[in-house]
Amino acid sequence: MSAVATTLQIPRLTERGRVTLGRVVASEWTKFITLRSTLWSLGVGMFLTLAFPILFATVTAARWSHLAPQERADRHPLDIALAGVSVAQLAIAVLGVLMITGEYSTGMIRSTMLAVPKRLPVLWAKLGLYAAVSFALTLPAVIVAFYSSQAILDRHHILQISISDPGVFRSLVGGALYVMLVGVFALAIGALVRNTAGGIALFSGIFFVIPPLMNILPSNWNNAISRWLPSEAGRQLLALTKDPNRYAQWPSGAIFLGWCLLAVAAAAILLRRRDV
Repeated sequence: MSAVATTLQIPRLTERGRVTLGRVVASEWTKFITLRSTLWSLGVGMFLTLAFPILFATVTAARWSHLAPQERADRHPLDIALAGVSVAQLAIAVLGVLMITGEYSTGMIRSTMLAVPKRLPVLWAKLGLYAAVSFALTLPAVIVAFYSSQAILDRHHILQISISDPGVFRSLVGGALYVMLVGVFALAIGALVRNTAGGIALFSGIFFVIPPLMNILPSNWNNAISRWLPSEAGRQLLALTKDPNRYAQWPSGAIFLGWCLLAVAAAAILLRRRDV
């Protein structure tokens, strides 16, 4: 009786089944567009970007004849056009935090990391996807907000400005870049904290609590420190003229980008070292 040798056929990972960054991005895109919170947050963010400039332009036009000369001087049409960015950033930040903390709260992060054992491609995919989507949606919204608010103000022949005027288009693009970097920063915070409430609280503290607290310091200390804060540096991307107490537009933007890269680097290190 001859012995029959049997071999166990172990399936090999073919090129077709390999985990690539493109496939991770496709997976993240599927999760991104199928979550109701994504659509709501993006919708609220774009609505606020459009609604506040229109509202402020309408109120300004209606009350223009009753405003004192100093109040009229304080009204700048670009500030009105970009008023929605200051409010919309919170919606964008909340979604940035939720993009990763939502998976930790539901336990889906285990399946994600099981499918992508190297982990970091998941973070790169989320960051790249959210940066691209937030910029692609915000830039048209900011431009539409500019033209809409100008149409209201032009009807009353007040505060007229053109997108071709020096620095105007640059500031509109800066507004979209600011929102995009806010989303990246918030997503990195979410990856660090891994908790939705904690991530939103930490972001709010950095952007909305710390800057006003700087006012209790002597003015020279305040100016020296505030120009390095992520919120204050980032907001210079929207500025048409240079604030004497802040760095110029693009150097300030570079400072904010540095804060984002620092947060992303810390998130990447902890993502590799911690258990899911």
